[in-house]
Amino acid sequence: MLTVEKIGGTSMSALHQVIDNIILYKRTGAELYNRVFVVSAFSGVTNVLLENKKTKAPGVYHRLAARESYDVALNEVTEFLKELNKKYEPLGLDVAAADAMIETHMARALTYLDSATTMLASGYLNEGVLLAAREILASIGETHSAYVLASILRNKGVNAELVDLAGFDDSRAMTINERIADAFNKINMPNCVAIVTGYAKGTEGIMREFDRGYSEVTFSKIAEILLPAEAIIHKEYHLSTADPAIVGIENVRPVGNTNYDIADQLADVGMEAIHPKASKPLEMAGIHLRIKNTFEPEHPGTLITRGYVSAQKRVEVITGTDQQLLIDIYDPLMVGNVGSDLQIMQLFFNHGVSYTFKSTSANSITIVIWENDLRQELLTDLRAAFERVTCDPVAVVCLLGSNMDKPGLLAKATAALADNEINIMAAGIANGRVNIQFVLARDLFRKAIIALNAEVG
Repeated sequence: MLTVEKIGGTSMSALHQVIDNIILYKRTGAELYNRVFVVSAFSGVTNVLLENKKTKAPGVYHRLAARESYDVALNEVTEFLKELNKKYEPLGLDVAAADAMIETHMARALTYLDSATTMLASGYLNEGVLLAAREILASIGETHSAYVLASILRNKGVNAELVDLAGFDDSRAMTINERIADAFNKINMPNCVAIVTGYAKGTEGIMREFDRGYSEVTFSKIAEILLPAEAIIHKEYHLSTADPAIVGIENVRPVGNTNYDIADQLADVGMEAIHPKASKPLEMAGIHLRIKNTFEPEHPGTLITRGYVSAQKRVEVITGTDQQLLIDIYDPLMVGNVGSDLQIMQLFFNHGVSYTFKSTSANSITIVIWENDLRQELLTDLRAAFERVTCDPVAVVCLLGSNMDKPGLLAKATAALADNEINIMAAGIANGRVNIQFVLARDLFRKAIIALNAEVG
């Protein structure tokens, strides 16, 4: 059966386990083939090319965007990639060939980036050139990791086909889907393993819409075109009933089955099983998605399907985030006034800010957003239109499940929080009861997760 599989950056950095636990695991001969592996860059590489995903420390891109010298930083990335090559020599990598490839590739990238900075200096172009530069830089990490893995596999006698969707050597104007279809039309999948770059070049620009989530989008688009028996994402952890780092590994278990709705709920609070824009094509095509732990190859992982509903009424996942803000908009003229909510939502739309939670009363509307999404201009406009607007840091904890319509669950959860002296600032349940949300003071986040996991998990 054809499978399309994605390997994340942290897993890729444990390349020995990727080869032994995923690609070669209990397979010989023809069993090795008819599989597609979409690979991320090795851990940390995209951070130095663009910016650190967590700390936002600038990489090569930000130096270029700020009109600063970036060639030294790009040379440092080259040396970083060559150090990684040396690390994987014991696995069978021809280091001399890998170093030569990356030197040639980086020299060409520098030529493209120098041309981009010349255009920027002219003053005629700005945003479009910067987006193009970001695309060029992003592609480097996956081009390198895919080359390394394909080379090692070939040196081990595996018929591995390198599929470089980054298009550095292909100037044809193609959409991402066209490039994918064109690449796979030339490959005899039953007789090979395809190692594919997580970055895909296209006229629409994959970074423009998806930014750092692009590798999962490439994975999803490939699956949508090839229609595999199953799509698989390999991560460094299980999709678990709660965060083991908070509640302890002994107090969690892997989620065996769930559905795409729950996957969307997880993504909404930052616990992505898969990027929501990557999951939609899989869901619409009826492709099953499996999340597996790279380091536990025997475990079947979590199977996500479109129609799954738990036979047992239960909570499947307890999760949340402590990186959100509560914006409370109060005005005594709201009561009975048609359109207050529309006016607020229009301001949010104008400033490009989405929300994860909303509740209303006669004279106030409470909205929770990601802290990183806050725009001071949004608060200014809200305060100009309404009597009182406050903004406070909060946490949101959620009970998620495909079948949670169980009498007493809400009472049991609120009692667990109250018993631990955790005050609920706001709460919400949408019809269907797949997500019960509690908004809390930020410093109570971990305590709330532990309390709920002990009582209703």
